Amino acid sequence: MNPQPPAPTCVRHPNRPTGLACTRCGRPSCAECLRPAAVGQHCVDCLRADQRGVAPVRTVSGAAAARTSAPYATYALIAINVVIYAITAIQSKSLMDNQRGSALFLDWVLWAPAVADGEWWRVLGSGFLHYGPIHLLLNMFALFVVGRDAELVLGRLRYLAVYSASLLGGSAGVMLFSQNSLTAGASGAVYGLFGAITIILIRLRQNPNQMLIIIGINVFISLSLPGISLWGHLGGLAAGTLATLGILFLPAWLRVKTPQAARMVGWAAVALVAVAALATVAVSAITSTV
Repeated sequence: MNPQPPAPTCVRHPNRPTGLACTRCGRPSCAECLRPAAVGQHCVDCLRADQRGVAPVRTVSGAAAARTSAPYATYALIAINVVIYAITAIQSKSLMDNQRGSALFLDWVLWAPAVADGEWWRVLGSGFLHYGPIHLLLNMFALFVVGRDAELVLGRLRYLAVYSASLLGGSAGVMLFSQNSLTAGASGAVYGLFGAITIILIRLRQNPNQMLIIIGINVFISLSLPGISLWGHLGGLAAGTLATLGILFLPAWLRVKTPQAARMVGWAAVALVAVAALATVAVSAITSTV
């Protein structure tokens, strides 16, 4: 009798005999290395090759669509704000008056003369400070509401870039028009996200009236109530709006032809807004010392 030929073994597990094979490449594979397909079953190597060859799904901003809708960047920003507030409350030994006796608060609060003396970290750090728990809760609630949708459409990196540009824009507004105030809070960046959501709705051909009404109400409140940084809000709103316009509309206005070039134009627009905000801060700091 002629001996039977040895059973084929899995190409990825040579110690496993198998009678199965990939219906695409024909190589013998064990059950662990096969996945159901529309016709037959495909090995994991063929599936990986397919995934590499398929272009990622992208949002209107050019960002790769997230695999999950969880707004992790928004959660991270909220967590950072809460942690910094907790530090100031511990240092001041007061939950309500956390600005009194907190070294961190005194070192980070936005005050034009201190920035002019070289304390530039205040331009960013002040955006993570808050005057009391109500100030914190209002800003974090607004950030949670608008940040989720903005992050989903813009993608995490662009979303964080727009948020940062808005924060810088708010600081620039304060440095330019309210140099004698002690300003703190994430509201400048949140106002920037208000503008970003408005531009996103227009780009998606949705009605932006609701966001415009919200912006109008908040600007009216900023004008009516004392102790609210109107120029910080308006500076953040302008920066966030312009940065998002640069991402979503500027490539089409410039008639950019390739997706890669469109993404570069968007990033350049956000960078230009941030640089303009920093330049405004620098000019304001110089003029305040003259």
